Amino acid sequence: MKSIQMNHAQKGFTLIELMIVVAIIGILAAIAIPQYQDYIARSQVTRVVGELSALKTSAEEQLMRGQTPSGDGDAVGFAGSDLLDETNGFDLDFSAGGGAGTITGTLGNNASAAVEGAQVILSREADGSWSCVIDESGAPAGAWDNSYAPSGCPVSS
Repeated sequence: MKSIQMNHAQKGFTLIELMIVVAIIGILAAIAIPQYQDYIARSQVTRVVGELSALKTSAEEQLMRGQTPSGDGDAVGFAGSDLLDETNGFDLDFSAGGGAGTITGTLGNNASAAVEGAQVILSREADGSWSCVIDESGAPAGAWDNSYAPSGCPVSS
């Protein structure tokens, strides 16, 4: 009888193929993880700006009624935020009179380490105009990137 030899196809992966795949995944992770962390920091700052901006309506209403918004966040209907510092994360100050005042939020608590300590400051002038700035001086040195600030709320110089 004649013996039949069959060629068996390769089964599984070689070590070099596996090493190439691991290297590609490592390179992708090295690029993707910092980009994702920047995205999280940007979205958190934008979220705090939005949460504080929502309070302008209540402050305006109180000013139109001749009242001065004061006290804690309850005065303007602020329900709190897990991105603001638990102890000094929110400040409402309209004591200057004439309708001028500020609503300030200090990032902390569950905020990204890159933005922790930065302040979002909404200021109202006596003429009724509002402005927004971000004071990044409280953020860890070298951690803050100006790209974290949304376009309508620039970083103060």
